[in-house]
Amino acid sequence: MRPRTILVFLLLAMAALATTARLYLKDGTYQIVREYKVEGDRVRYYSSERGEWEEIPLEMVDLKRTESEIKEREASRSAEVKALEAEDRAEKAERAEIARVPQETGVYLVEGNDLRAFKQAESKVVTNKGRSVLKVLSPVPVVAGKATVELDGASSKNRVAQNKPEFYFRMAYNERLKLVRLAPKKDARVVQKWSIIPVSKEVVEEEDEVPTFKRQLEEGLYKIWPINPLAPGEYAVVEYTEGQRNIQVWDFACQPAGTGN
Repeated sequence: MRPRTILVFLLLAMAALATTARLYLKDGTYQIVREYKVEGDRVRYYSSERGEWEEIPLEMVDLKRTESEIKEREASRSAEVKALEAEDRAEKAERAEIARVPQETGVYLVEGNDLRAFKQAESKVVTNKGRSVLKVLSPVPVVAGKATVELDGASSKNRVAQNKPEFYFRMAYNERLKLVRLAPKKDARVVQKWSIIPVSKEVVEEEDEVPTFKRQLEEGLYKIWPINPLAPGEYAVVEYTEGQRNIQVWDFACQPAGTGN
């Protein structure tokens, strides 16, 4: 049991032991009592103020108000306990979720109780001057104009049967994270289009971004999944630094059951 969980239950136990109630009288006053019981025409109670048992005529006690307040307090305490227990279960589930993701940087597809690691694709920058392989933190030299970031081949070797796949992404750098749809090109797929600004050589990226949910589980670890079902086609999870001419790509082909080979 975690220290936080132990502390919560200790506090609850102490609160239960220290519980007091108001024994209301019909004149509007009350006695602070640890417990009470009705015995015939008398109410016997343990006074928290004086630390001893005392008695009072039943006709002087407003039992309805006393019992109503006690029930409200018990209901409130029960709700607090349930909320703490639910929070503890959620924390345990999240810790278990984090533990299942490998420490190695990369993208992992959720397949039931298993995870499938995707190999990072080799992306290339294509201009009218030729092709250059993109490497992490080593942006390729470019000249003003247009360029495209592409992957070789018409389709990815990573086949995904779900139309709402879920991915874990353990990032190496603090960069942008997106799910994008790839555009077909002869014997290739386009990940991004670049517009290179003259003189500054600043790059403006353009991609077909897929709306997603993202949840950060811990520093550098995210879960990402599409808001809407994916249509059959070519996609990729990408990590890049805006305007810095570097991008990392993990591609996949979405092929839900019954949509063909």
